[in-house]
Amino acid sequence: MAEEYQKIIEEVLDEIKSALKDSKGITAHQRRLAFSISLGVVTLLEDYLNKINVLKQGAKINHLWLKKKKENVKKLISKQITCPVENIKNLDLLLDLAHKLEKERNELAYGKIVSESILKEKINLFLNLKNQIEND
Repeated sequence: MAEEYQKIIEEVLDEIKSALKDSKGITAHQRRLAFSISLGVVTLLEDYLNKINVLKQGAKINHLWLKKKKENVKKLISKQITCPVENIKNLDLLLDLAHKLEKERNELAYGKIVSESILKEKINLFLNLKNQIEND
């Protein structure tokens, strides 16, 4: 993982660890988790595309894209990469996980407090995405 991406992922993982250890519970970290996980998702995807050498120089993925229909996300990402999206192994799986994490981001970040089980599910989805990318 490129150093810049690694630092961001470490920060996200630190927030997750902090939330899980907090005696007040995970819900006390809901908004920070929402923002951190969103940043982590984009960072993981950019790092993956960079690692497989298809991300254009200076290209970025916008977290807002990830809550759109998969076909639309692929169109947007296709403008940021140097190969057809169809050539990217496991992209559908990665985008499915990213969509599950991003679709409720704003509700988690700006809305009412949700249950710990929902936040734990988001954490597990993020860790699953991280593992998928790292083991690819």
